[in-house]
Amino acid sequence: MTVDNVRPDGDPGTAGRGKNYKWIALSNTTLGILMVTINQSILLISLPALFRGIKLNPLIPSNTSYFLWIFMGFILVTAVLVVSLGRVGDIYGRVKMYNLGFAVFTVFSILLSVTWLTGPAGALWIIIMRVFQGIGGAFLFANSTAILTDAFPADERGKAMGINGIAAVGGSFLGLILGGVLAPIEWRLVFLVSVPFGLFGTVWAYLKLRDNGIRIAAKIDWLGNALFAIGLIAVLTGIVYSLLPYGGHPTGWTNPYVLTAIFGGIVVLVLFGWVETKVPAPMFRLSLFKIRSFTCGNIAGMLGALGRGGLQFMLIIWLQGIWLPQHGYSFSRTPLWAGIYMVPLTIGFLLLGPISGILSDRFGARLFATAGLIVSGAVFLLLELLPINFSYIWFALLIFLFAVGMGLFFSPNQASVMNSLPPDQRGAGAGMLNTFQNSATVLSMGLFFTIVTLGLASRLPTHLYKGLVAAGVDPSAAHLVANEPPIGSLFSAFLGENPIQELLGPTGALKHLAPSQAAYITGRSFFPHLIEAPFAAGLHLAFTFAAIATAIAVVFSAFRGRRYMHQPVPTAEELAEGAAESAGIVGLDETAALVGLDETAALPGGNGNGNRAGVTRRSRNGHNGVSAASASSGADTEFGSSSENT
Repeated sequence: MTVDNVRPDGDPGTAGRGKNYKWIALSNTTLGILMVTINQSILLISLPALFRGIKLNPLIPSNTSYFLWIFMGFILVTAVLVVSLGRVGDIYGRVKMYNLGFAVFTVFSILLSVTWLTGPAGALWIIIMRVFQGIGGAFLFANSTAILTDAFPADERGKAMGINGIAAVGGSFLGLILGGVLAPIEWRLVFLVSVPFGLFGTVWAYLKLRDNGIRIAAKIDWLGNALFAIGLIAVLTGIVYSLLPYGGHPTGWTNPYVLTAIFGGIVVLVLFGWVETKVPAPMFRLSLFKIRSFTCGNIAGMLGALGRGGLQFMLIIWLQGIWLPQHGYSFSRTPLWAGIYMVPLTIGFLLLGPISGILSDRFGARLFATAGLIVSGAVFLLLELLPINFSYIWFALLIFLFAVGMGLFFSPNQASVMNSLPPDQRGAGAGMLNTFQNSATVLSMGLFFTIVTLGLASRLPTHLYKGLVAAGVDPSAAHLVANEPPIGSLFSAFLGENPIQELLGPTGALKHLAPSQAAYITGRSFFPHLIEAPFAAGLHLAFTFAAIATAIAVVFSAFRGRRYMHQPVPTAEELAEGAAESAGIVGLDETAALVGLDETAALPGGNGNGNRAGVTRRSRNGHNGVSAASASSGADTEFGSSSENT
């Protein structure tokens, strides 16, 4: 271990760092999260300008995979790497790894902004640079939460997580606005905007942040890291490709490669779990799942992300593809205005995120996290009652309430999970929390798109064929267009493109229509009117799925137990020293106080043979070691020992 200042609760202290160090850590990590989330959301709005800039049509079937990987590659990489990089931070220093993440993210932001290639080569360059940028993001995600946990005392961590969460949601909103403003000027600016943040944050982190967490020398578990990465990459890649049509089916869930990737990846992940119980220094200590607060918080976070992960994209499609065009906005303007109309989603979280964190510090996480999930789940059901062509006030109110629920849940759940972890496992634990949530987000996107696509596939062809023929389109051309995979229409709406123009263009049908007819068919209201009913059918199924996932999350959140904070188990030497001090206070002979006290007799559960699960001897540099079993000891206290506090 490398820490010299330890608080009475066993956490590293900030003595010697200055009383304001925790605020330095909070502001720097908040800047890092803000930068990453701006980068993620700015791309949602900027994709049409980006593809025009590299002269590539993402709606041509052969180019769809480029669209998917530019869109989802960053999330996939961060989901895969955060656990490994969090564990590396536990071993070599969280601040070092965090600083490296800032630098890596900034370098590849610069490389993205100087893209000169076009066509498929340009798309591949962006995908590769985004992957490496995602590695930098994974370093930041994996270690920022652990740095905050090290810097703040246990009774202030909820507040810190809440403020940090503001950056995540605020960045998502700012990215939508910045993308809408910058992309029409120059699409490279959407990547360049991250560079000033990155340069400043890298220098500031290097100068001001210091490692004050517990570190124990250990070897990197290469086998565990490899198995985890292979398994998770296979599963998430299979989910991504499940969105593409295959063999006449609207989705790729019948594709043998997709099924092999998903089920093969699951097998590899099971093998990873077995290996982690056998290696001496595992990448992730599975014994941490014996801690009820850790396990229930992770499962609740994962199920919450499964419910909400695809929501933002469905709302964007709803606004861009249907509602905004029906209310006078051209398709080219819908990306920016979709971001503006979703402002209530940001405001709700900004208001409740910090407040719920502060309250959970005082009263515990269970009440607020569970109540937040209940509110969010109720909103999913209420969204089913909202007509597709809604009155905006009701839409704004519902997404505001949803954000209030997520604000109530997020920071208390984060603080609850982090408080339950031994100090030397915080990087890996934070990585696992992020992995669960990011993986569930990718899965949620896949499931939402699948459910909505299946709903469209069952009804859209008939609606589209009848509407086109009624508008004067040749029946043979209408038949070809109506039988195109519906995922293309969804992607068009997501990109702010009019799909009718894209679909009818290759058939030449528009040339045979009167100008007024062609203008009507390619206008802003024709396609939204046709897709409205089929989209509603699929969307309602997606909301039902999200409500069920959130309801299960409520159960796990409530089952997390009362307020729990990890307490280290004292060593025999510490107990002996305490006994000697007590003896001196009451006037007894110190040696008398220590009669019969050996390393195991002084400890509950000692077996008299010098062995005690959960305790290691004092290390050579005079600090307390924490063994693999100390996590298990913390888990035992979770289920009813004196360390569980009300």
